[in-house]
Amino acid sequence: MTPRLLLAALGLIAFALPAHADGAMQKLITAADTGDVADLKQLDELLARPLVAFSDKDLTGNWKCRTIKVGGLSPLVIYGWFRCKVTDDGSGWKLEKTTGSQRTTGRFFDESEKRAIYLGSGSVNEDKPKPYGSGPETDQVGYAFRNSATEWRIELPAPYYESKLDIMEFKR
Repeated sequence: MTPRLLLAALGLIAFALPAHADGAMQKLITAADTGDVADLKQLDELLARPLVAFSDKDLTGNWKCRTIKVGGLSPLVIYGWFRCKVTDDGSGWKLEKTTGSQRTTGRFFDESEKRAIYLGSGSVNEDKPKPYGSGPETDQVGYAFRNSATEWRIELPAPYYESKLDIMEFKR
């Protein structure tokens, strides 16, 4: 495992561990470091969903997708739904976000029964995406998790722009 993937994995584990708050933190935290209550509830619900295996599911087809940005410029931003498409060209699944100003295209690689690795490239508007490996400004590395036959997500830690964690959520 590369150092970047190891760091990403450790960050995701730390992010997913339960917090044992005694109420003291809630009295101290400032509004700038918290998100909207409704947005926080949506994020909590998404991350609490049980994981299921990828092995019995074909992700190809059209999906609605949205990005959740955690930390960074804003504490929490949940964007509206856009269109994404997953295809299989014989060498595995390929994701393409087809609408919205921030796009991604990339491939999935088997990692374990309940987790896949996503290597992608971010682009803006109609700019042609660069291939993965072109550098930190466009490269995207994350873990994909499936929650059901109709829901899954990709967690992208430490993105180059705007936030500390991006989560792409997908629904049929």
